[in-house]
Amino acid sequence: MEEVPGAFGSSASFALRLGQTVFSTSSLLFMSLDVDFYGYSAFCYLVTVMGLVIPWSITLLVVDAYSIFIKCLPYQHRLILIILLGDMILSYLTLAAACSTASVTDLLLDADGSYCPSKLCDRYQLSAAMAFLSWFLSSASFLFNFWLFPSL
Repeated sequence: MEEVPGAFGSSASFALRLGQTVFSTSSLLFMSLDVDFYGYSAFCYLVTVMGLVIPWSITLLVVDAYSIFIKCLPYQHRLILIILLGDMILSYLTLAAACSTASVTDLLLDADGSYCPSKLCDRYQLSAAMAFLSWFLSSASFLFNFWLFPSL
């Protein structure tokens, strides 16, 4: 079996999961610090998706850490397939949530600030940026595991 950097159970995968956890948590925090986020469905969608991404990332972060410390890489066909599908689905959902949040925030800013005060829209923009960074790391993890999958 070939050794793929960034594939499940490696230290690069641990770094990807750690970054994904940090960015998705910060995206959720930036969005949910405001009490008016529920007024727009795109913002509620981002909060829901980040609520799915965070437990997924933390679970795989713990498994990666266990694999690194024990030095036992769990390369099983079904396990990698589940991780591959989970990363693919969550990366698509994260991209959709980040794009919708960014577009609604841009629309609110173009409305002369009457719908969104500047400080509040800045927080929404930061939340969308963190969601995009989380998507980037999630899609990188998906691609690395997709590269590993045929060699199992």
